Order: sequence, then C-alpha cells, then structure tokens
Amino acid sequence: MNDSYSELLVKKEQTGKDKVIKFLLIGVIAATAVVGVIIPLVWVLTLGLGIAAYFILPNLDLEYEYVYVNGELDIDKIMAKSKRKRVQSFDLAKMEIMAPVNSHRMDYQNHNTKLKVLDFSSGNKEHKVYAMIIPDEKEICKVLLEPDQTLLENIQKSCPRKVFMD
Repeated sequence: MNDSYSELLVKKEQTGKDKVIKFLLIGVIAATAVVGVIIPLVWVLTLGLGIAAYFILPNLDLEYEYVYVNGELDIDKIMAKSKRKRVQSFDLAKMEIMAPVNSHRMDYQNHNTKLKVLDFSSGNKEHKVYAMIIPDEKEICKVLLEPDQTLLENIQKSCPRKVFMD
C-alpha cells in the first residue's frame, strides 16, 4: 500500500487591524467596567461586550492546518489553539495549476478578478506563498497556501503536470 500523507501547521500573523480590534475591545470593556462602578446599569453593557469578546478574540488568533492524504487536501482553521473547524476540502485531481503566486505561470490567474480568493497563508510577505487554482462547488477558487517541501512533493506526486515549484 503506497499512501501519501503529510500535514503542516501555519500560524496566521496578526495584522494591524487585528491588534486594533483587540486593543479597542479590551479598552472599551475596561472603561465600561469603571463607569459601571458609578452607574450600575452600565454593567449590562460591560457584560454584553465581554460576551462579544469571548466570541471575537479567539478568531484573531488563527492557525491553519493542511492535511494531505492521497490526493485530498483538507484545510482546518484552529482558533486560539482550542477550537478546530474544517474550512475546506479539495480533491486535487480537479486542480488546474499550483505554482508560486509571483510565478509567470500564474500571470493570467493573478489578473483574473472573477476568481474567488481563499487565503490560508500566514500573511507574512517573506514566506513563499503558492496559489492553487481549483473549482469549488459553485465557482473557481484561487487558494493561497504556504506548503513545506514535503507537502509540495506529495502534491506533485499526485498531480505531476499541474504543480510547479519555480
């Protein structure tokens, strides 16, 4: 039995927007708590903001896990290192092309505005990001990934004419 398997965990870096949301949410909760000492009715607002923070803040600490098994690529989103959710599953036999985002092979796809972009990369400009063009249930998607060498080699074994590493 010749099974191909590899997995990779990619931590998404916090953007400036994520940091501002986190800072403002915590600041507003602290401010309403202080005002709640003077005006007890404001505690209701503090409680509501605390509940909102419970749901919003874990979504700012993200990791993506790529799991490749025999021509299937599953992508899971891990929030705050505790909650896992399957984001997407791809049958790589349907993939059109996979290459680095800045490769000349992706010129047409990079200028095609009709593609739905799914970004599962870390967001770090220094890392090598690959784009995979693959049809979804409804439309064609451009999936951004940061695979390591093992994952790339396994994908290339299953789709040798569709994966480019240049």
